[in-house]
Amino acid sequence: MEQTTFAPQTQSPSRRLSVAPMLDWTDRHYRYMARQISRHTWLYSEMINAGAIIYGDAQRFLMFNEGEQPVALQLGGSEPADLAQAAKAAEQYGYNEVNLNCGCPSPRVQKGAFGACLMNEVDLVADCLNAMQDAVQIPVTVKHRIGVDRQTEYQTVADFVGTLQRKTACRTFIVHARNAWLDGLSPKENREVPPLKYEYVYRLKQEFPDLEILLNGGVTTNEEIAAHLQHVDGVMVGREAYHNPMIMRHWDRLFYQDDRAPIAYAELVERIYRYSQTQIQAGRGTILRHIARHTLGLMHGLKNARTWRRMLSDANLLKDNDGTLILQAWAEVEKANVWE
Repeated sequence: MEQTTFAPQTQSPSRRLSVAPMLDWTDRHYRYMARQISRHTWLYSEMINAGAIIYGDAQRFLMFNEGEQPVALQLGGSEPADLAQAAKAAEQYGYNEVNLNCGCPSPRVQKGAFGACLMNEVDLVADCLNAMQDAVQIPVTVKHRIGVDRQTEYQTVADFVGTLQRKTACRTFIVHARNAWLDGLSPKENREVPPLKYEYVYRLKQEFPDLEILLNGGVTTNEEIAAHLQHVDGVMVGREAYHNPMIMRHWDRLFYQDDRAPIAYAELVERIYRYSQTQIQAGRGTILRHIARHTLGLMHGLKNARTWRRMLSDANLLKDNDGTLILQAWAEVEKANVWE
């Protein structure tokens, strides 16, 4: 089942841990895999332009798998009416949250005058958030940077957050602890070159204790997550959760006090195999490559992980569109490792 029809939860689960919205990466196939690894972690869609939902194929952009929740839809845009209409569609599909992107620095987003550009137009952001919140009952949140271009003072982000606190009902702020440089850096460089200033995010929580402040940017280990959680309400992990998804395997125990055993590799592979077969047979255009590409980092740190990656990225092997390739790749890993 893709489109959910049940009502969203009235009380949101904790956003203590979440996986960042990542363009071309956090689609429904990745999110299915992530949900098998962690029961509690919040999952975010890749950014979807509000206009694509209103004027395009909404089913294509909004459908998700049963069991993904808690899951949030991230929207891009700067027209309050369009964002409100797209947020309403997200709520009807069963999303638990709608998030407004105020942090993406890509040239395409800049051309549309949204993403990180919006940090320079806080009143417009307030109008967008209010329009979205008026349209839905689920939480409306915002993800942003600590500044744009050469805005290096803490007061820049403090004023942004403070203005939105006064003018909107938004109470959850996801803060990427880097500036967005709109000129001179590529989107990839914008994730790596501007210095991380975690102390700015910590200070936001101190200055705005009633807000839910989540930290994002450069987090790669569970030890780092634990350290950040001493200062903020939640941590959002991006690239590490994609390239090394099994970092999430112990999140439920470490950060949600869930003592159930983490999923075994063999069980996870079996679920992904069954999922791939179901999705391919559904006839909506899904092919094995759409799913397999998200699994390449799954065996990180294990013997024969390179064989796993090679088999599941080999065009000749993938062309048959048969999910048993996942089981064949797993057999190569399984025989090379000693299991508990």
